Amino acid sequence: MEVNIVASTKVNYKADKEELDRFGGISAGICYSPNGFESLLSENSEATQKRIERTKNSGHHSVYGHGEVSLILEGVPKALAMFLNNEKEYNTSERSARYTKMKLQGEEEEIYNKWVGIFKNKIMSRYAGVAPNFFTERKITTLAQENARYLISVFTLTTLEYTTSYRQLNYIYGFMQKEIHRENPLVFDKMIRPYFIEFCEKLKQLNLIDERLQNNGKGREFSLIDRDGTPLTKYFGDVYATSYKGSFAELAQAQRHRTIDYSFKFTDESFFIPPIIKDDEKLVKEWLNDCAKQYNVFPQGMLVEIEERGTYKNFILKMQERLCSCAQLEINKQTLETLREYKQALLASNHPRYAELKDFDASRCTFPDKYKFDCKTPCVFYEGVTGEREI
Repeated sequence: MEVNIVASTKVNYKADKEELDRFGGISAGICYSPNGFESLLSENSEATQKRIERTKNSGHHSVYGHGEVSLILEGVPKALAMFLNNEKEYNTSERSARYTKMKLQGEEEEIYNKWVGIFKNKIMSRYAGVAPNFFTERKITTLAQENARYLISVFTLTTLEYTTSYRQLNYIYGFMQKEIHRENPLVFDKMIRPYFIEFCEKLKQLNLIDERLQNNGKGREFSLIDRDGTPLTKYFGDVYATSYKGSFAELAQAQRHRTIDYSFKFTDESFFIPPIIKDDEKLVKEWLNDCAKQYNVFPQGMLVEIEERGTYKNFILKMQERLCSCAQLEINKQTLETLREYKQALLASNHPRYAELKDFDASRCTFPDKYKFDCKTPCVFYEGVTGEREI
């Protein structure tokens, strides 16, 4: 066996369309040519160009997935990032609303800052003395920011690096064109449309778009919003399908599990209420009033119907990440609820998977030996381990 590098990312290098096309044409030669890769590199340009034309016209687009492009997107809404991140083929590094203070304006900034202060006080009073080594001043601040961001719009501008293939960028361009020309658009569609238009223009200016690569030939479109209106039927076995109400913020966390399929439907007007304030009726009322003020700009705490489909093994992988004291609380609670529903369904159907799943509980620290997580920085936070925490 021989293993060699034939391409590699170089920081601040900008491959042009001609180079990405040539790479795809050479890669296609591996499928069609009896000669080795070295001979493809040195073949005449006419032979490569003929292969480029043939593969693009025939729909053999996978060869254009070998060339990847890393984009920095600045001043784009969180909603656009969610559309991109739901399409699986990507890597992303996005500015965190948990670890950084968001740049806002006007009433939204006032509401956000007010609630950062409220959450700080609630967390300190409830947990600072319970696990002082875990609830440091920095930890309390990041948790306060994480909860306050439920009130800011999903159209709040952010910054991210987005890496995907030349082919996928063209598919994304095609998906956006479908959305730009969608008939009877929702309010949400109308709000995201200007950003799709601008993003498409930027891709054209960067000379990354080829009309033939936009046509995926299978009628695919963005997978984020489920528009067909068919209710999901829950099922739990070797594969599973479930749905539940969750916020935009939770969905954005969940869709990072790229082995699991996510989509959402809009529901009636309702908002996520952070558990840390639920014991204070006055604060809950104030929270819901502030959420209502943000309703027209789709706050991240707005509840939608999240649909989740995956395999048994990949759900275990999700639990190994999300059933932890350091995970976002909302997705932590929902993952635990899905686990309990999964176990009940397997027990009821006498499914052989129940014998293994029954030993899973509220924290990855307590998982059975085969799956137990080797934590390098134990939180020593009892309510986190038992799944009873409120922050």
